[in-house]
Amino acid sequence: MVVGAGLAAATAVATLREDGFGGRIVLIGEETLPPYERPPLSKEYLRGEYTLDQGFVRPSEWYEEQAIETRFGVRAARLEARRVVLTGGERVAFDAAVVATGLRNRRLRVPGADLDGVFDLRFVTDADRIRDAAAGASKAVVVGMGFIGAEVTASLRQLGLEVTVIEPLEAPLARALGPELGRPIAALHADHGVEMRFGEGVERFEGAGRFEAAVTSSGQRVEGDFAVVGIGTAPDVVEGPAVAHDGGIEVGPTLETPIPWVFAAGDVASHDHPVFGRIRVEHFDNAIKMGETAARNMLGRQEVFDDPHWFWSDQYDAQIQSAGVARRWDQVIVRGILEERSFCAFYLDEGMLVQAVSMNWKRDVRRSMPLIGARIRAASLRDPEVDLRTLTPRDA
Repeated sequence: MVVGAGLAAATAVATLREDGFGGRIVLIGEETLPPYERPPLSKEYLRGEYTLDQGFVRPSEWYEEQAIETRFGVRAARLEARRVVLTGGERVAFDAAVVATGLRNRRLRVPGADLDGVFDLRFVTDADRIRDAAAGASKAVVVGMGFIGAEVTASLRQLGLEVTVIEPLEAPLARALGPELGRPIAALHADHGVEMRFGEGVERFEGAGRFEAAVTSSGQRVEGDFAVVGIGTAPDVVEGPAVAHDGGIEVGPTLETPIPWVFAAGDVASHDHPVFGRIRVEHFDNAIKMGETAARNMLGRQEVFDDPHWFWSDQYDAQIQSAGVARRWDQVIVRGILEERSFCAFYLDEGMLVQAVSMNWKRDVRRSMPLIGARIRAASLRDPEVDLRTLTPRDA
């Protein structure tokens, strides 16, 4: 049984078949579509450069060919003893299960948030609505400049719209990367004509039945033809498995929940990582790898999931990459030049490398991945002539 029908879920059912499991597999998903990849929704798909068929994790006919019983368009409400209870009350039995229900968007609870023309982005239908609105528009307002907000902003500018961003923090991606690395990303968007208002929240949306303007916490009125809100996400948990302090489903090193033979994978999983401690990671590569590991452990492998985590973000012609998870850091070592937007930055916590982030700087994030969790000399990280592949934890 696999609950959820996103990338982690699709990867899990494929891994079960690829590893020789010949028994019954049931895949349950709230959307009516087969699992598809979400990263293009804010980029190529939103810009009309990519079709939904290109985004399916597996072709729709693959599930029938592999004897995967699909239950799309239904939601799992809770897990009981070896049973999943659907919202309509139906109970589906299982011997082992993976919960991969993903995320839900946080809502901006201000007056006018329910106006037509105020969008958020999670599903392909959301991207369709934003793309349709952009086709007849000249100006958009984006609220929030995390990864989704920054990528949507870049895509809307590439479609020719004027864009104003309202962001409560002091820089783009400040919560994930800190303000020092957020500033080069702000400069990138400024070079492409984006107006950014940092340190501002939204008090309300205004419009006569449809969005016309956002009013900020300082009283400024920002007009636009539509708005896109991206203020973060929360785990979309099902009732039954234990919930960790970060809101995700609590899993141990092997991705098993406290309920025997029930695993969790992907964005919803709060994982006891051997290097980082308890973390929850919301990225494409993690969903694939967790889906694979959870499936193998359903078959009794007992593999510890210790991936250092890697992701990317494309904005205009720039690519940002990251490896590791810096929940805290006391030093950032930069290889390259931040102001030229060509660098790799290394986040250290008491001398231990916890994350590497690059912008338009090839190879070094990938090369740093074996070093995550090790103590490395700052001078070795700073010097671009030092090949990271030659370093070991002994270089502390």
